[in-house]
Amino acid sequence: MNDKSKSEIEGEGSYTGAKTYDDATTKFVKDGKVDKAANEAKRAVDSAEAADLKAAEAKGKAGDPRGMNKR
Repeated sequence: MNDKSKSEIEGEGSYTGAKTYDDATTKFVKDGKVDKAANEAKRAVDSAEAADLKAAEAKGKAGDPRGMNKR
């Protein structure tokens, strides 16, 4: 195994993935997008889309968010 491939192994968790997420979240907040996203979420929860959102939430909480164990 060469040094480059060894350095790409991150083990438990992903440092690069966590940094990418943190950077994107920081940018989202600094760009002032939080209020707009919150208002859109509130609209969705109060709309006809609410039943679909609840079903997706229940599916996620059931431990199969990708639908890999279709019933």
